[in-house]
Amino acid sequence: MAVLLVLAGGAVAFVLLHSPGNVSHPNLEFTSPTVSRPKTKPKVVPPFEWPRYGYDAARTRYFASGHALDPPFKVGWKFEDFALLEFPPVIYGRTLFVVDDDGSAKALDAATGHKLWETKVGTLAAASPALGIPQRLLFVPILSTHGHAPGKGRLVALSMNTGRVVWSHSVPAGTESSPLAFSDSVYFGDQRGKVYSLRAADGHLNWTFSAHAAVKGGPALAYGRLYFGDYAGRAYALDPANGHKIWAVTTSGAEFGFGSGNFYSTPAVAFGRVYMGNTDGRVYSFGARTGRLAWATSTGAYVYASPVVADLPGVGPTVYEGSYDGTFYAFNAQSGRIRWSHRAGGRISGSATLVGRIVYFSNLAARTTIGLDARTGHQVFGFPDGAFNPIVCDDGTVYLTGYTKLYQMIPSRASRRASGAKSPAKRRQSRRSGAGK
Repeated sequence: MAVLLVLAGGAVAFVLLHSPGNVSHPNLEFTSPTVSRPKTKPKVVPPFEWPRYGYDAARTRYFASGHALDPPFKVGWKFEDFALLEFPPVIYGRTLFVVDDDGSAKALDAATGHKLWETKVGTLAAASPALGIPQRLLFVPILSTHGHAPGKGRLVALSMNTGRVVWSHSVPAGTESSPLAFSDSVYFGDQRGKVYSLRAADGHLNWTFSAHAAVKGGPALAYGRLYFGDYAGRAYALDPANGHKIWAVTTSGAEFGFGSGNFYSTPAVAFGRVYMGNTDGRVYSFGARTGRLAWATSTGAYVYASPVVADLPGVGPTVYEGSYDGTFYAFNAQSGRIRWSHRAGGRISGSATLVGRIVYFSNLAARTTIGLDARTGHQVFGFPDGAFNPIVCDDGTVYLTGYTKLYQMIPSRASRRASGAKSPAKRRQSRRSGAGK
């Protein structure tokens, strides 16, 4: 991706200098969040799943954990991959699945960090894999199987248990689109603008759709539709059953006689809207039903990152997004107004993750990871490694993706529970009551 950023630099600068101003139609197709009743806990707890880039099918990148996974953390195991880890792992039960930029897929024991298996499936990769839980398969997108230039790629399905290749589908242009496996299909895009739906069990081609340019981000699925953007600056909604186009819209830069920016960002879908960052320097919100532009708000430089979308108590529906201007933003999800911003002091290229009330992102220039209070933008966490997409988690542990390392980050509350130690407040209470004698 770094090569692509350098090549695109001049064109992006031109667009930023000449792009139109902000746009806001706050009431367009916005759906107010509803308060759901707590669900009855099942008697049998199923294995934990973080099965795709962005966590859920709508790619909201939000995991509601309360305070259970808050920092401070104790660093547990470390896994050195010896290759760039541009994208985070996915999780099933107590296993992490990761793909490095050299096209090597690995399964790690989440408790120990020990490698369970490794399969070399290509020579260049730049996306997260996806899990097909019903099929017990890991879907790995590959940019190239020959050298370090995009082309001669494929989507490979590996056994989750052994890493054995179960099937492989040729993608001549190569793909860096983090796939989305849902039910019996897997969806992704390629470098020539083709979007695929394959049968998850055996790779049979269900349908393809041709966009106007490369589809680098992963598609999102919500409201019975498949959403994505392309490198011509167009956003799309398709019928996932047959690939028929429901709507396609261009960004407004083209309406002023200038080329639209590029959508590298994987969309996030919530509140009746589709949210994506663009290299014209703006974050966009489209109506999910019609594709009409709801708002577009400028940052100081291009936005490669994918957004986080959440409705936190006391804050309201919010979009969290980093920019190459070195600033991390919180936008009102309805109007696009900036709620707060945080100067990180270096380029933000990768995407953030919101765990509980802490939003995490990486500073590419400094190669650090930062955690902010999502309500205020105040920094509450810092770590001296990270570059692109830093955080995923399960129900008890946070996993941080550094430049070439994965780290197990154990919340202090979890470490106290595991050791049987009491919190300071509990210890004071015990001394007052005379307990423990």
